[in-house]
Amino acid sequence: MRYLVVGSGGPGFASYEETLEVLNSIILPSFNALIQLERKKKIRAGGLPVGDRAFVFIVEARSNDEVDQMLRKLPMWGTLDWDVTPLQTFSARAKQERQAVRDIKKMMKK
Repeated sequence: MRYLVVGSGGPGFASYEETLEVLNSIILPSFNALIQLERKKKIRAGGLPVGDRAFVFIVEARSNDEVDQMLRKLPMWGTLDWDVTPLQTFSARAKQERQAVRDIKKMMKK
């Protein structure tokens, strides 16, 4: 199953020292973790909207719990707001719509 994941927000920085600390201890290790998830094909696509402090990616996972565990392992998990949306496949939705067409045609014949 695929999920659209958006991580946004996060703390601002009060000083250069704080900026360096957050970048070195949270942000850069998170990038490393995301890159590893891409290599393992757990992240299917994604990136950062240009000029925004947000992360957007599509995750391949077996369950909601797997996605939750994956996100909780990211160093930035506790600093961002996360929005996770399960995605229906195109083929599954097309199958539903084809069935809807058949059902409507049957109703119209009555």
